[in-house]
Amino acid sequence: MAASPMGMDVDKLSYEIFSLLESKFLFGAGGCLSSGAGTPARPFFDGRVRVLAIDGCGSGAEDALLAAAALARLEARLRRRAGDPDARVADFFDVAAGAGAGGVLAAMLFLRGPDGRPRYTAEEALEFVAGSVGRDWGGRRGRWAKLFRGGARRAERSFRRVFGDATLKDTVAPLLVPCYDLATAAPFLFSRADAVESDSFDFTLRDVCAATCAAGGAAAAVKSVDGRTAIAAASGGVAAMGNPAAAAITHVLHNKQEFPLVTSVDDLLVLSIGTGASSSGSGGNTPMPTRSPSPRELARVTAEGVADMVDESVALAFGHTSGSNYVRIQASKKATALHAETAAATACAMLSQRNVESALFRGRRLSERTNAEKVDAVAAELVKEQERRVHSPLPNVVIKQVSPPRLSTASSGTASPASYGSHQ
Repeated sequence: MAASPMGMDVDKLSYEIFSLLESKFLFGAGGCLSSGAGTPARPFFDGRVRVLAIDGCGSGAEDALLAAAALARLEARLRRRAGDPDARVADFFDVAAGAGAGGVLAAMLFLRGPDGRPRYTAEEALEFVAGSVGRDWGGRRGRWAKLFRGGARRAERSFRRVFGDATLKDTVAPLLVPCYDLATAAPFLFSRADAVESDSFDFTLRDVCAATCAAGGAAAAVKSVDGRTAIAAASGGVAAMGNPAAAAITHVLHNKQEFPLVTSVDDLLVLSIGTGASSSGSGGNTPMPTRSPSPRELARVTAEGVADMVDESVALAFGHTSGSNYVRIQASKKATALHAETAAATACAMLSQRNVESALFRGRRLSERTNAEKVDAVAAELVKEQERRVHSPLPNVVIKQVSPPRLSTASSGTASPASYGSHQ
């Protein structure tokens, strides 16, 4: 029996819909309307929203070392290409997300200073991180553990010198920091966009960092600035939220108030930086010990596995633009204790590595570029986008403003990271 004309039309329509969906979700084509047979329409602007995501699979300073070194190199390249000796990383990103130690680094780089500019340079942040290697930020020993538990006034005063009384509102661009709220048994995302809307979602940055870096048996109890929202926070890494790239991408795609023209991942430029996975060799993640692993070791391995899974999912979502619109930096580091004296050499070695990355329909393969080469390529793209915006009649980013400005709060009590250790 011959198929009816209506049946043929339905089959043809179903095929076209499937082809459009396949093109949109597997190959990252933007838009939901067809501009021709099988050709999805492109957005009416050619800019990209720039996203920075920093992993936090652990809470130690060494877990931010790769990111700090990569961002210091990025800032140097941005200054050279833009011809601006005072350019900062935060000038070239529209949103930053960081978990664990990566959350501390993101908060430092996006903290607004008394002049309205980013308070710290990437080089200062690198010095701070490198100088803290060997001191366990979130473990049971060292000044950081005392700080995050809130049990040492001297440690809290020292940490206050880094962030002062600054809150989520006191950042130069949107900041996202995840943690896990034990009180509600659900993830919680600290967000500047929410903080601007209500003081019930505004937290001091020192509390935000405490929440995302909390480790060990005790949770970090933090409250919003008005005291109405209380969080019993566990580490982002422990909660298997070590890679915040997916959270950042979702935030941009659905936040139409601040990113009104974004329609798909084609409209994004994402730099995702890993922590530098511990390994006995190149290319592998943390090896499981032959003995029964401790809860902390098990949490670390789980967090690294989830971070890799998020990376693979995001890379496949970007499809053929992965590598240009989505750049992932990751490295392996020796399974030996790091110290401040060797931090610079370790960071340099990780930047010189080539990481394993996901390729559409090809599994995972060794990258053709080193981490340093990827950083340099991203710097070029960031400067191009900055120059495009100077001549564009349409702003693709409209960041919520704080009224009145809180510069006095942001600058209260802050000092350079280099002076941090001298006050201990």
